[in-house]
Amino acid sequence: MNLMTPTITLTIFLSLIISTVQKPTPHNKIKNNLMLLFMLSLMPVTPLLNNNLKLTLSSSPVITTATENINISITLDTLSLLFMPIALFITWSITEFSAWYMITDPKMNKFLKYLLIFLIAMMTIITANNMYQLFIGWEGVGVMSFLLIGWWNGRSDANTAALQAIIYNRIGDIGLIMTTAWLMASSSMNMQELLSQYETTHTIPMLGLLAAAMGKSAQFGLHPWLPSAMEGPTPVSALLHSSTMVVAGVFLLIRLHPLLCGNKNMMTICLILGATTTLFAAAAATTHTDIKKIIALSTTSQLGLMMTMVGLNQPTLAFLHMTTHSFFKALLFLCSGSFIHNLNNEQDVRKMGNLMKTHPMTSSFLTIANFSLIGTPFLSGFYSKDTIIEMMTNSHTNSWTLMITLIATILSASYSTKIILSTLTEHTRTSHKTHKEMKTTFNPLSRLAVMSIMLGTLTKISTLQTTTMTTMPKIIKLMALVATLTGMTLSKDMLYTTSHSKPKTPNMLNLFFNQLAFFTIPHRTVTMNTLKTSQKTSTELIDLWTLETWGPKGLMNTLTPMIHLTTQQKNMVKTYMTTFTTTTIIYIATMQT
Repeated sequence: MNLMTPTITLTIFLSLIISTVQKPTPHNKIKNNLMLLFMLSLMPVTPLLNNNLKLTLSSSPVITTATENINISITLDTLSLLFMPIALFITWSITEFSAWYMITDPKMNKFLKYLLIFLIAMMTIITANNMYQLFIGWEGVGVMSFLLIGWWNGRSDANTAALQAIIYNRIGDIGLIMTTAWLMASSSMNMQELLSQYETTHTIPMLGLLAAAMGKSAQFGLHPWLPSAMEGPTPVSALLHSSTMVVAGVFLLIRLHPLLCGNKNMMTICLILGATTTLFAAAAATTHTDIKKIIALSTTSQLGLMMTMVGLNQPTLAFLHMTTHSFFKALLFLCSGSFIHNLNNEQDVRKMGNLMKTHPMTSSFLTIANFSLIGTPFLSGFYSKDTIIEMMTNSHTNSWTLMITLIATILSASYSTKIILSTLTEHTRTSHKTHKEMKTTFNPLSRLAVMSIMLGTLTKISTLQTTTMTTMPKIIKLMALVATLTGMTLSKDMLYTTSHSKPKTPNMLNLFFNQLAFFTIPHRTVTMNTLKTSQKTSTELIDLWTLETWGPKGLMNTLTPMIHLTTQQKNMVKTYMTTFTTTTIIYIATMQT
């Protein structure tokens, strides 16, 4: 690859970003700058696709230590050069949408700057060529998610959700710090050097990487923060769930996949964890009625699919799904944001209805995004999702994972159909004063809709010049489509049979998934036990042990030996009286005889 092109591109790139973030900028200029950055980021992609080369740019050492010189190092390879335009395109669309959505917010300019810093932190992760830079970006997205989820900090729920996000991510960060420390001591911080020594990697840093990905990408066990993050503004949810933050965990595993692939145990853990997350989140999404929470849980489900692919030694497929997923997930969130804003902040799908008539454009975009999510043939989601299921089918060892994923596919089709039917069809369920659609929302939504339709086809044309021939039975080839149609049919029937029934108490299974299953363990059980233990420690332990030992009893115990030095009397009156009485009785008895 010619060195000048990426270097010039990078220089213009950085200057534009810094100028946009530094001084107060009108939102139109921010939008235009992002559009220009997107165009610039496309320049190095053509030579990449033609030659599949990669480039590393390193500065002179910034920090010099006895063992290692730390420098700023950027890698431009397949992963970074393909994901940068996607992140910029989505942020450009979301920024334009935010200008309409947050129009009444007095600090809108600050909000847009926060979105940009969020993007910069994600791009630091994407282009990092050493673990220090990656860690800076990693912490950056964590801090920015905290600030953006808690944007409406007057609401206690928003504050709680922001805290929840950063605490769960802190658990994952412990794993990343552990891996970084291990690599610092035994290997290298530099990616090239690190990946050339992957055959000797120990299990402990691998577990650290997995913990980091679990926290950031909300895998099963560390998942409750992601639906809670819906307390933030909808543009934040769109950016958080599509191209920043949550994909960072899976991106880390894809970037360092050569370290993982030699360790069979780690691959198995990734596989089981990913499949469990996919099914669990899809099942949880079917029980919720808040439109944003359904879409959030759908993100967790798709992240589980990506993790499954990492576990099956297919990081490229995981990356493909990450890229296609970014567009239709951003579109889904922006469409739901448009509905929520136009319905005076109504988020319950049961209270929506007939929006197809009042909001035709947004309804069309929402339908496209949902169809892409469930893997409708020839939309962008199909090219990655269908390939993933086919990939599993071609292996004898993953029958359990395949079954779990197919059930999750049925469920994902089910909740997507539920969103479409509940919001767009039937009659208007409540008397909302619906606002009209604004022209300002068309541009970002239509851009994302076009990419949700076209990206899969474009990827196929540009990368698969020679398609591999895979022979498999027709029923296996059609399995994903059959699962999707089954889910849609079941959802439609269930909606029509239950819409007029009387309200019932939710059964145990419904509550189990609705309450996010293990939500009660970290948020109720652990916290209550900690509180009770603290209470017992502070009352019983201190009062009954410390005060008794060092208080009145302690004073008596210190005084008693002093008394024994001056007299033989031990002050044991009962003993003295018993001894006296016993000896007197014995004496009288002997005298009698």
